[in-house]
Order: sequence, then structure tokens, then C-alpha cells
Amino acid sequence: MTINRKMIARLPLFAVLAALGGCGYLFGDDGMFRDKSQDYKQSPELEIIEVPPEKSTEALQEIYPIPDIEQSLVLAGEFEVPRPTPLVAGSADEVVRIQKLGQESWALVAMAPGQLWPQVRSFLSAANIQVGRVDARAGIMESGWLSMEGAPMQSRFQFRIERGVQRGTSELHVLQMNQAGDVNTWPEASDDVQQENEMLRGIAQFIANSADSAPVSMIADQAISATGRITLQESDQGYTYIELILPYDRAWASTAKGLEESNFEITDRDRSAGEYYARFIGIDKEEDDGWFDWLWGGDDAHPLAGKDFLVTVVKQTDDAVAIRLQPREPDPSFDKRQEQALLSLLKGNIN
Repeated sequence: MTINRKMIARLPLFAVLAALGGCGYLFGDDGMFRDKSQDYKQSPELEIIEVPPEKSTEALQEIYPIPDIEQSLVLAGEFEVPRPTPLVAGSADEVVRIQKLGQESWALVAMAPGQLWPQVRSFLSAANIQVGRVDARAGIMESGWLSMEGAPMQSRFQFRIERGVQRGTSELHVLQMNQAGDVNTWPEASDDVQQENEMLRGIAQFIANSADSAPVSMIADQAISATGRITLQESDQGYTYIELILPYDRAWASTAKGLEESNFEITDRDRSAGEYYARFIGIDKEEDDGWFDWLWGGDDAHPLAGKDFLVTVVKQTDDAVAIRLQPREPDPSFDKRQEQALLSLLKGNIN
């Protein structure tokens, strides 16, 4: 019998196809090419790795830790499903803003620390500034020595990233040092404030221009919390207050700015007593319609418009204050829901 060579060449292929056609080990439910997207649900939970006492467990931390819930307020009386906090942050449309208090300046950046960290590194690389030291867990990056135009001596800079007051924001602080005296210890304040301000403005502009393509540093994001430094808390006496993790001087100034951006008019203030006297002007219906409508039933005029309030800023520790808001005159109609609504409004505008 004569066998065609083409038929011989096709025999292995036919044999493979026949074998595949008779089984589902490649494409069936248990096949090699099955859908594996749900396999993680079947993964067993492994025991925690035991590390000798003299060894560090720092490298075994969770990559994506679940943050603790810091704000859990329950309305008094009959339970009602709470509405989401209004998005009222006054600077939400600004990526970078230079802040100043006394002689101190810093950049407020509308991105988490883990996003800001690579931006600082990119700025130094683009400006051909040599990096001298990096500590991602402390949020610190230091440059090498630089020759600044018109300066009699070389300088170096320290860039420090801290979590911002609002969730998902960061603060960038710049410190400058002259190459004179003890160069092993950074000064409390910059040796040349003008150089500090120029460097701060330069890096702020760079971040604003490249914010859309910001990568993320997981190390910096783990080390520097992005949860913010402001929360609503419930006191033992039953009233609600804002806890703000800032030194008193800055907290006092930030509260004033927050009140003004929250449609309050400050009529008087007593810094020694930590008191602001403020009048609630009301909410622009065209801009903020919806949030206060559900609270007061959608009336044309808000019941609290024109009402006078006492806002107190009380120092709790060296780095924290409590902010309380209450009517100037006793008002039984001012309930807990109204109190929390106004505090939420103020909370969103403090930076």
C-alpha cells in the first residue's frame, strides 16, 4: 500500500486534535486554561511566621493594611440612616497651595503622601539636584550641597512630607542649611529663608504641573498615614466636637479660615480664651442644594441662617485641640443633627 507523505505529516496533528476533542483537561472547569479569577477565594490562611526575638518583624508588615475607623458617630434618639458627609473642602480644586503662618511656610498638596514622595524625587532628578539621604519611612529627603546663584556659600535642602489635615492630602516642608558651622545637625529654621521660599515655590510648581501622572510609593504610603489629622468625636457629655491634630497657634488660625470658608461671619474673637463669636450666614442654594435640604426639609431659608454661635478652641495636648460649636444663647431647637451638620461643614474647610 502506498502512503502519501502529506498524510504522514498530518497524522500527529490529527492525533492531537482527536485527543483534545475527547477531553476537557485544557478548557474544562478544571482545565489548564480555565477561569482562575476566583482562585484566591480557595487560598488557605497560613500561620503567622514566627520570628526570633532578636530579629525585626518590620519587613513582615501588611502591604495593604486596613485602617482603623476613626469616626463613628451615632445620632441621639431614634436611629436614622446617616447621609454622607458633604464635599465642602474649599481648596479641593487646587492641587498645590502655599500656606504661611508667621515665619513658617509649607506647601499643601491635594494628594496622599505615597503619591507626593515620587514627585519630590522626580523634581530633584529633573533639576539635576543630587540626593544626599533618603528616609521614606520618616518622609524625609535631603539634597547634596548646591551652589546657589549669588550665594556666598553652598547650601543643601531637606524636604519633609507629612500627612495633611484633610484625608488624602499632604504637607511638604522645606528646610535650608548653609555650609557653615555644624553641618551635621539641621537647624530649627532655615539659615536663608529666601532660598527656602524659592525652593518651595519651585517644587510646588513642578508638582502642580505633573500631578496627573503621579505614581505611588508604597513605603512612604505605609509610613505616612493618609487618613488626615481631623475627625469628629463624641464627648462623654454627649456633644460632638472636632479633634484637630495641630499645635494650638496653627489650629487657632486654621479655625478662623475654616469658619470664613464655611459661610460664617466672625463678629469677634478672644484668643486668650480660645473663643470665636461667629454668625452663620447660610448656604448658597444654587451651589449646595441637596445636603442641607435633607436636613431641614428643603425650605427656602435655612433655620440657622443669621444665628450666632460660640466656637471654642481648647488645647488638649501640645499637638491637638478640640473645637466645639454651640449657640450663643440657649436654644432647645438646636439638636444633635444640626450640630453635626455644621461641624461637618467646618471640618471640611479646615486645612
